[in-house]
Amino acid sequence: MDISSFILPLMLVVLALPLFLSARKQKKVYAEMQQLQNSLGPGDRVMTSSGLYATVVDATDDTSIELELAPGVHTTWLRQAIREKVQDQVEDNADVVEDDDVVTESKAEVAAPLEEQKNK
Repeated sequence: MDISSFILPLMLVVLALPLFLSARKQKKVYAEMQQLQNSLGPGDRVMTSSGLYATVVDATDDTSIELELAPGVHTTWLRQAIREKVQDQVEDNADVVEDDDVVTESKAEVAAPLEEQKNK
């Protein structure tokens, strides 16, 4: 057998492998998004695809979801617009910087302006 007879099947495998792998990845991401959207319930904090944070008020409809943006402000969104669930952040006092620890004075030297350097 000639080596040129193996080139075409090898090229097909090299081109088909990335397509197959990307299709698997896309299917996995889609399944994760479906699971997230089906698990939403009242009281969940979410972020929409536009970056808006809200609380789920009503999730009984299959295609839409009602979100509370602010106290008393309710809007209806498509479920596909929900990007992720957000966990409420608990403030950790260890990460807070005290005002006494902040250095306000620098010991760095400032270079002379360029015009003065050219005149020398």
